[in-house]
Amino acid sequence: MWAFACGVVSSGVAVQGRWPVAIAGILLAGPLVCATSQAVNDWFDRHVDAINEPGRPIPSGRIPGRWGLAIALAWTGLSLAVASTLGPWVLGAALFGLALAWLYSAPPVRLKRDGWWGNAACGLAYEGLPWFTGAAVMGSALPDGRIVALALLYSLGAHGIMTLNDFKAMEGDRRTGIRSLPVQLGAEAAARLACWVMAVPQAVVVALLIAWGAPWHAALVAVLLAGQGGLMRRFLADPRGRAAWYNGTGTLLYVLGMLTAALALRGGLA
Repeated sequence: MWAFACGVVSSGVAVQGRWPVAIAGILLAGPLVCATSQAVNDWFDRHVDAINEPGRPIPSGRIPGRWGLAIALAWTGLSLAVASTLGPWVLGAALFGLALAWLYSAPPVRLKRDGWWGNAACGLAYEGLPWFTGAAVMGSALPDGRIVALALLYSLGAHGIMTLNDFKAMEGDRRTGIRSLPVQLGAEAAARLACWVMAVPQAVVVALLIAWGAPWHAALVAVLLAGQGGLMRRFLADPRGRAAWYNGTGTLLYVLGMLTAALALRGGLA
């Protein structure tokens, strides 16, 4: 939903008079498409969750039988129904996002079995597509190329954020054959890679904002990136113990940088 809001802001289109469309888009990005991805993942990960997080609704039995799959299917249909009312570009983005959600979790593809592909799918679905959708909803057209560039860069950086989520599940992933990056590379190497993957796209964003004539916004993104660098040093000292901590601190600075970049476009570049 935050990425969708960044798309709305970066479009430069005033929300006044378009609140119904904006609210429908927010519902689509969060409680519908994102929730669908979670429902799909919960169903197909129920055996992994029984090891890592047995208290979750499906492995604990609070959602019995095949109700988990039924919820995932129903929410997929509802998401497409809402997206179809918001124009062809939004419907296309929703179709792509929902396809990624199923490909990520469901066999035989199950992208999450490999950390490289799975994290790329999540980063695109959670950052780039909602950003694109927010701009498309407001502009009722294909967004400006600079908006697409920022959305893709922050999607790439989100690959590293997704790696942070894998540290808590290393034991279950090993036992069930999921080759997350912490499992493939080890905790320390995966943590270093995640930090670089988060930092480099933001450095490119800084350079682009300068080239686009937004030096003050570029400076703020650079300050936020420097703050993440300080937090990364502490995270790297204990990746498994501090992954959740960094997710609550460094990731906050990351998403504030997203909004800053979106505001730069709204301020006269788009």
